[in-house]
Amino acid sequence: MRVDVWSDVVCPWCYLGKRRFERALAGFERRDEVEVVYRSFELDPRMPRGETVPKLPLLAAKYGRDESEMREMEHRLEQLAAAEGLEYHLDGGVMGNTFDAHRLLHLAKERGVQAEVTERFFRAYFTEQRSVFDEDSLVALAAEAGLGADEARTVLKEGTYADEVRADAEEARALGANGVPFFVFDNRYGVSGAQSVETFEAALAKACEA
Repeated sequence: MRVDVWSDVVCPWCYLGKRRFERALAGFERRDEVEVVYRSFELDPRMPRGETVPKLPLLAAKYGRDESEMREMEHRLEQLAAAEGLEYHLDGGVMGNTFDAHRLLHLAKERGVQAEVTERFFRAYFTEQRSVFDEDSLVALAAEAGLGADEARTVLKEGTYADEVRADAEEARALGANGVPFFVFDNRYGVSGAQSVETFEAALAKACEA
C-alpha cells in the first residue's frame, strides 16, 4: 500500500498530522507493507523566493484576525503539538517561500532519505526556529538528514526538480485538495487535515481491505 502525503514544511497542522499518522501507522499490523511518499504543496507560492517576512502580521492579515488573536491561536497549537510529543516554538518567526525546500525533498526521495529530510525540515522550523528558506540553511539541514551537501547545493543552484514540485501541486488541486495536510491512501481514499490517530487507523484498515 502507498500513502501519499501532501504537505508544506511551514504548515503547523502538517507536522501535527504527520505525527498522528505515524502513530497510527506504528500500530498497524501491516505497517511494513506501507510506502509513505511526501508530496509538495506550497501554502503561499506567491511569496518571493529568498525573502522572509514576519509571520504573525502575515497570518493576521490572511485570516482577518488581529495579532493578539493569532498569538493565542498559536499558543493553542503549541499545546496540541505538545500532546503529540512535538515541541513547537511559534512566537515570532518568519515566513518565506518553500519552493526550494520542496525541490530538495524530491532529491531526498530519489536518494531514499525523504522521511528523514522531511522530519528535519519540520523540526528545524517549528522547534528550532531555523530558516528553511535560504540556500545555506537548506543545504545544512539536508546534510544533517543524510543528503550530500554538494549535491543538494547543486540542485538548488541548477533549478532541478522544479517541474516535479509544480506537478505535485497540480495533482493535489486535481484531487480537490485546497489545503494541507492531505493524505491519499492507495490512490483511493483521501483524508484531509490533521485528523485523529483513530481516523488514520480506520483509513489504513479500509485501504488494506479494499
